Amino acid sequence: MPTATSTVPSSPPATGAPPSPLPEQGRAATVAASQWPRASSAPEQQRPAQPAMAWQPSPAPVEPEGIEHDDHELATAARRQWGELPWSDVVAAVEAGRLTAAQAGLRTAGATGNAAAAVQRQGLAAEVEAGVDWSGFGVVIPVLAASPGDGASLVSAVLADAMQIAGGLRVLMVDTADPVRSGLAAAARSDGPALAGPHPAVRVRFSWRAQAVLARVESDLPVLAPGMVPPPRFFKPSATTVQATVVDLSHDAWRLGAHPLAGAGAWLREGTPAPRPVLVCRASRPSLLHAEQALARLEAWAGHGGLTAPAQLVVVGAKRWPAGVSGGAGRRVSALLEDALFLPFDPAIAAFGVTAEATPPRLREAITPLLRRWELLPAAATRRLPSLSRRVKGTGR
Repeated sequence: MPTATSTVPSSPPATGAPPSPLPEQGRAATVAASQWPRASSAPEQQRPAQPAMAWQPSPAPVEPEGIEHDDHELATAARRQWGELPWSDVVAAVEAGRLTAAQAGLRTAGATGNAAAAVQRQGLAAEVEAGVDWSGFGVVIPVLAASPGDGASLVSAVLADAMQIAGGLRVLMVDTADPVRSGLAAAARSDGPALAGPHPAVRVRFSWRAQAVLARVESDLPVLAPGMVPPPRFFKPSATTVQATVVDLSHDAWRLGAHPLAGAGAWLREGTPAPRPVLVCRASRPSLLHAEQALARLEAWAGHGGLTAPAQLVVVGAKRWPAGVSGGAGRRVSALLEDALFLPFDPAIAAFGVTAEATPPRLREAITPLLRRWELLPAAATRRLPSLSRRVKGTGR
């Protein structure tokens, strides 16, 4: 694979070897310098006159065409197996090729593209209107962040912990993130077995978080392309009956919204029972702006019946909206403000992220009203005052 020429060679050339080509500025300076008269024993008046700094065409070979040429070759290798590979996967394959040594770049880009193509072509039905049978997953709760780092992994862990601790439900947690960027990487005390996925380069590792099963994507390739996330059926444990599935979508909502019917976006597909997506943001105007744009991208797909748009907003790191923030919400986010839930700031979570320890009780308590509204937790017991007749009898009055 051709690569851009470095201006500083890593090692000196061998004796007698031709010099390495120079960049344009360095070459011009070298050619110009070669036009200066050389020292000679001949008298000054006998030296032939030569124009100083005169430019002449360089005999050096033509340089490689550079980064654009390399990227084109990597993209071609990625799409060699399937010419309709989505562009987001092609970009990921090019990134994978560039992260690899020059000799293996084309091979890595091709392997990444082949894996994404193979995974997508054995996923859910391609028809937008085709419903999905989610009954094997219980109630599906996809968690989508307005932008990376807003707290989708934290909300996923809090939801799963609350359903386990307060409701005793059997919960499946699905992590669709690239392993090196996962917010749930430390959510299990130890790793469980890795089972074969839809492609030899893609696996699903099952671990335990208390009594919840945690299923995470793994890959031997340096980049997990969006289309390499296995279809939902590969995440379901065969020996466990699941009552609820919490999915940390983990991908940039803006990128996912461009083509949400494959990869991690498959968890948003319409079906029975209907998924209940959650949109996570921060208590700031920029985060509300990102949330609005994410909903705008998903709106077109939801209008065709292809997916379920988020109908619940969860705000991380605050107890209420700061003054003047919520007024900056767009029309789509504004419809979610009234029922928005707030997860207060927790210094331990902020410092260490999600660990194998249970999430703090006050965070679970903050999410409980939503789970009760969805009838995933029993309704709060109301304290009943003793009747008048019992009070009279008890007091002797």
